[in-house]
Amino acid sequence: MSNHELLKLTANQVINGNYNKAILAVGSCEAHGMHLAEGTDTFVSHKLSCMVADQVEGLLVLPPINVGYSAHYDSFPFTLTLAYDTVTQVIYDILESVIRNGIHKIFIMNGHDGNIAPIEIASRKIKEKYPEARIACLPQWWVTAGELLPPNTFEVWDGLGHAGEGETSIAYYLFPEWCEKDKANSVVPDNLPDYIEIKWDFAELTNVAATGDATKATPEKGEKMTKALVACVVDAIKKLDSMDWDYRTSTIK
Repeated sequence: MSNHELLKLTANQVINGNYNKAILAVGSCEAHGMHLAEGTDTFVSHKLSCMVADQVEGLLVLPPINVGYSAHYDSFPFTLTLAYDTVTQVIYDILESVIRNGIHKIFIMNGHDGNIAPIEIASRKIKEKYPEARIACLPQWWVTAGELLPPNTFEVWDGLGHAGEGETSIAYYLFPEWCEKDKANSVVPDNLPDYIEIKWDFAELTNVAATGDATKATPEKGEKMTKALVACVVDAIKKLDSMDWDYRTSTIK
């Protein structure tokens, strides 16, 4: 595997690396049940980003954003959170820095639900100021993985949940050394209405800092998730590259 991580490259290597696009992982630091690392969202999104860069020519892996907006998880140890506006500004500033360095094509790999709105706002603000910028995003890999894999891959609640079956599986595959399997639990909220969203504080849904059924997680499921997600993003970026990220429809009348 080649090294495409900006933090590990010399200036000389960056200059001669022929990088024409960048990928940014956005994560968090918060409790993921009692069995997964607090930085799970960061680790997953960054590791996926590095795997994508191994298969996409000219893709620079930016330093991950390790702390996001996590105030809704603040009831559990040891949550770190930035203010909503701060997260938005941090994302904006990084995107702008990348553009100032001559790269105008950026992919955002999000690992945390609380970052979805800040990513959207920061990206829109960048597009207002830099219309030539091209920004693509995988906003919810945990949902996308379920859509990519066969329906029978997961056993409970479609594999969803915070530190549930899906997220725990991918953690067991990507960084088992930072997991405590014997602490896995199962809490599936059963009072949530269909089709509408409840703007919950996480403590309203669980008393173990997790939802879903982590006891059903396996590294084998995590491997399937990882391969499907990496292939999805690699294919998307290569398709964008083939059209120079000019995705305007030629048939518009």
